[in-house]
Amino acid sequence: MKSKNKNLTTLEEFKEKNYGKIGTKERDELEAGYENFKIGALIHDARIEKGMTQEQLAEKVGTTKSYISKIENNIKEARISTLQKIIELGFGGHLELSIKL
Repeated sequence: MKSKNKNLTTLEEFKEKNYGKIGTKERDELEAGYENFKIGALIHDARIEKGMTQEQLAEKVGTTKSYISKIENNIKEARISTLQKIIELGFGGHLELSIKL
C-alpha cells in the first residue's frame, strides 16, 4: 500500500483554499468560467475529430472563423442557440442539455 504524499493537494482542496467554498462569489465565478472553458474545448475536440478547420465549421454554421476561435479559446461565451447550430449544422449531431440540482 502506497502512502500519501502529504505535500499534495487535491483539486477540491486547492479551489476551496484559493476561491472559497461552493456558493461563495469567487468560487461560483471560477466554476462558471470552467464550464465555459469546457464548452470551447469540447467544440475544438469535435471539430478536430471531424477533420474540419475553424473556417469550414464557421461556413457550415453561418458565422465567422473569428467567432469560432473566440468560443474555442474561451474569449466569447456562446448562446445556446449558437451551440445548437454548431452541433447540428456544423457537426451533424444533437445538443443535449441537463440540469443537476
